[in-house]
Amino acid sequence: MTTTAQDVIAIKLEREFEAMDANHDGYLDWTDYQKLADRYVQAYRIDRNDRRARALQTFCQIYWLELLRHAGVDGDRLTKDQFVTANRLAVVDTSRLNVTEGGGHAIFDVIDVDGDNEISRAEFERFLRDVRRSEVPDAMEAFARLDTDGDGAISRYEFIRAIREHFFSHDPDAPGSLFFGRV
Repeated sequence: MTTTAQDVIAIKLEREFEAMDANHDGYLDWTDYQKLADRYVQAYRIDRNDRRARALQTFCQIYWLELLRHAGVDGDRLTKDQFVTANRLAVVDTSRLNVTEGGGHAIFDVIDVDGDNEISRAEFERFLRDVRRSEVPDAMEAFARLDTDGDGAISRYEFIRAIREHFFSHDPDAPGSLFFGRV
């Protein structure tokens, strides 16, 4: 009997699409990415002129344009299949934007409120509550999975590693999904 291996990366990207599709119309467009950036800015009460807000906004804009470029569409919106294909291509093509690095650093800088170059449990809880809007009791298990060295904080390295795993790992529950729209 032959079994087909699941395409775990596609499943993660499909979940991300569903979470990002704010109006549930079956398409993503720039407004969906704008809403994600706005959630961070509002949750952390960051002035839109703050360098962290500008970096996050710029990343979202470039990321969106790279998705459109890699999808090869004429319009300004993507279906789920186009989104999955475009993400696969965009994360390996670092000629214009390194999705895993650029987005990871921009998001990390927002979550790291005290600027100590690590995300504490309290900062992570705030992220879950205010950006992810998650009250799930086991959501903090993700903190332990992200804190790979067990020192009680998520370093920038651990954070960027999780973002990479989201896009490249065949682990269906890679914790990086928390930061790119999965609700």
